[in-house]
Amino acid sequence: MKVRKVGSVFLTAALASSMLLSGCGSSAAGSAAGSGSSEAKASESSADDGKVHITYAQWGNEEETATTQKVADQFNQSQDKIEVEVMKIDHDTYVTKLNAMATAGELPDTGIMSEAGVLKFAENGLLADISEMYGADEAKPLDSLAFKYDGSTVAYSAANEVLNLWYNEDLLAEVAEKQGLDISEVTPPAKADDAWDWDTFVKTAQELTVDVNGKNALDPDFDPDNVDIYGCTINTLPWQLEVWAKSNGAGYYSEDGKQCLIDDPATIEALQKIADLSNVYHCAPPVSTAANALESSLGSKKVVMATDGAWNVGTYLGPNADYKYGVGVLPYMKEKVTICTGGPNVVFATTEHPEEAMEWLKWYSQETNNWTLIENGTWMPILEDWYTDEEKTNKWIDNPNYPDHDMYKSAVVDYAKDYSKSTSWYYVNGTEEFNATLDTVFSGVWSGDQTMEEAITENKDELQSIYEENNPQ
Repeated sequence: MKVRKVGSVFLTAALASSMLLSGCGSSAAGSAAGSGSSEAKASESSADDGKVHITYAQWGNEEETATTQKVADQFNQSQDKIEVEVMKIDHDTYVTKLNAMATAGELPDTGIMSEAGVLKFAENGLLADISEMYGADEAKPLDSLAFKYDGSTVAYSAANEVLNLWYNEDLLAEVAEKQGLDISEVTPPAKADDAWDWDTFVKTAQELTVDVNGKNALDPDFDPDNVDIYGCTINTLPWQLEVWAKSNGAGYYSEDGKQCLIDDPATIEALQKIADLSNVYHCAPPVSTAANALESSLGSKKVVMATDGAWNVGTYLGPNADYKYGVGVLPYMKEKVTICTGGPNVVFATTEHPEEAMEWLKWYSQETNNWTLIENGTWMPILEDWYTDEEKTNKWIDNPNYPDHDMYKSAVVDYAKDYSKSTSWYYVNGTEEFNATLDTVFSGVWSGDQTMEEAITENKDELQSIYEENNPQ
């Protein structure tokens, strides 16, 4: 099944669909995407009050914009040099409006962007180099959260999000008891040092997969056509699947972004192993869509373990899950690794006041200004000292919304600090189109009609073309 070429990506397509991909919204006070039609007019860069006036663009409704402006007002009152005005742009027209403003040379000073759109703007000379935003003696964001173009940092994520292995503790205990399993042996490890290798993960998932007759997937009499409870599921969104290619020693791209590795044997092998969970080992449900997030996997109470992002603590697990849940590190193939993401804030290159714009964004990105989202578990901090300073870490994770303190500390905090790598849109352009094409390419593999090698080989030229058009060497 060869995929027809989608078409080359310009600014609009680069920004189009990933604005809220990782659960990160626009307001540091806690808003996400909204709607509305009125827009704040861009401020003059200076005014009679003698202050430098900075605009910050976001997508959001009137209430969200007002909330964000209240945060900006705190900054305005904290010093007498800079005045920040929040510019509201309707979510549905945000991309179109930014493109029009870019064409007219009327971009705001700063703003929120989608992960996959950053490097396209940088390629077109529309983003400022913010490498000097943090001084040598200041706490800096984790390096994995820096968007880099031609060796320069052009954005930092406003929040951190990593992938983990989550599980329904109640269901795990129930299955372990019925199958006579030692629960300590089948509970996902919370420490990277104890992480399961892939074979151990598959075996454990088979032990936890039970058919309607009470036999697990390792039993010769197991009925794969009548499964009651599955041991695991892997989120098959293409951007999340790359973690397995990285774990197997490859990836979709080389780590410097200079080469497309989608047909690397290690990449193909890793992705085939994901398909085999369902098609060969029968320990994961058949993949019908990529929408196998925790709410539809663990929440069904028919899946014991599932991979997904840390934002689920705030968006689903903490407030809505009606079962006890736990979190572990991902299993690994060759290397222990997770990937991170987070919606970025940028300084547009057309600003007349880049230093003041950076000063505002640095202040705005402080954890204290995002505390509602961090406290409820939707966001993770970006500054490294929240991962290394015990007092700050405890302030963050000593929270009834979160799972056990020590579990979360090792499985999420330490794991993010020591084993996290940037998702490819931090350093490769055109990932939106590439991943959309992969989603179609993979469909025949999930159904069992093709092997991963057949699917990727058949569509390799198309995927390579997308990469080369968006990343000229």
